[in-house]
Amino acid sequence: MKMSKILSLALAVVMVLALSVPAMASEKDEFIGPIYDEWSEKTTDELYQEALEEGGPITIYATSSKMLKVKDDFEEQFPGLTLEIQDLDNDEVIEKCRLEVDGENVYGDVLQAKDVNGQVFYEFYEDHYCDAYYPKDICEHIPETALMYGYPLYTSQSFWYYNTEEYPDEQPITNWWQIIETNEDGTPKWKLFTKEIAEETAYMSLFTSFIVNADQMEQAYEDLYGEPLEYTYPTDGSWEFDFSQYENNAGVEYLWRFTQLADTMTFIGDGDELVLAVHNSENGPTLALASAGKIENREESNYNIGWLTNLAPYTGLQNYECLYVVENCPHPAGARLFIRWVTGDTDGTSPGLKPFQKTGNWVVRDDIEDEDNPVPLKETGAIDSDLEAIYNTFLDAQDMWHQWEYMALNG
Repeated sequence: MKMSKILSLALAVVMVLALSVPAMASEKDEFIGPIYDEWSEKTTDELYQEALEEGGPITIYATSSKMLKVKDDFEEQFPGLTLEIQDLDNDEVIEKCRLEVDGENVYGDVLQAKDVNGQVFYEFYEDHYCDAYYPKDICEHIPETALMYGYPLYTSQSFWYYNTEEYPDEQPITNWWQIIETNEDGTPKWKLFTKEIAEETAYMSLFTSFIVNADQMEQAYEDLYGEPLEYTYPTDGSWEFDFSQYENNAGVEYLWRFTQLADTMTFIGDGDELVLAVHNSENGPTLALASAGKIENREESNYNIGWLTNLAPYTGLQNYECLYVVENCPHPAGARLFIRWVTGDTDGTSPGLKPFQKTGNWVVRDDIEDEDNPVPLKETGAIDSDLEAIYNTFLDAQDMWHQWEYMALNG
């Protein structure tokens, strides 16, 4: 009898544990968007009425000075409501929100943040410091891949720039492997200008994605040269690092070959100076990696510059600028009203979106025409990030980069 009770108890424990596994998985999965709730169905008018009852001001922690330009239009369209906008950098936005939520003294309502390596999603959003609000009628005009890790205001990316006067008919490069080609004497074919890659999270995330998408990098090499890729990166003796998970990884090989040209590269922190170097091209064929918005120098300063697009295996990553509602914020309806409005509202015509519709930014709604960029988003060759994979690989990639670049610069 006693043995029967013990077996029954053990069986019950096993059943509870079995049931708990999918529950835990579903709890993790719930963070992947789009996530629709009772807020998602509310109209602009409904949110406006609730926001009036909440009072104000509605406080926005922004990472772009362009957000300051929306204040007057918002307050004019919604009498009785006021905005307070603080222009901060990405780290300041996150830290400010974290301190307020931890201290249970929340002042901010909306935060703007760019997550290029998964740090915001996995170390901030999943820890309930903020919520992603998904207005359902607007989200119907946005690809679901753009909604997985937050609700996007717009997307941006970086490009390699080339000199259009030297290459007037077509871009000179179509594959990432061509960027690091060398001459017979071992000197680089291209003079490369860039920011310090490992210190720029967006750029380091892009190179990390090559490790994540190693099969694509390997195929791009074979398609270009018609032969298998030879793996040459060192895996022993240089420093304590476990390469077992990166055996014959084409993305790692690319990092190795790229960093070994570091002593011939020029590192410049200012994007305008980077594209100026391409315009001048004083030391032969020149490429520079810079943000998409620097193409404006073509019109403003008559620079002979263009983007390298549709590179194999892909040109770059789409970097989404997202909007979040701060957890337990004082104005939940006002926060969501602002997010709806600043992303174009129901039909995409609200003035809130106008300051962000500029060269180098792409609005991801399919009902808004892009008139500011020389190339539509779908023709740039950029892909959506696998943020989970990049997040899990980023620090290893950065470590490789630092070590190998040091080797190249110091012999």
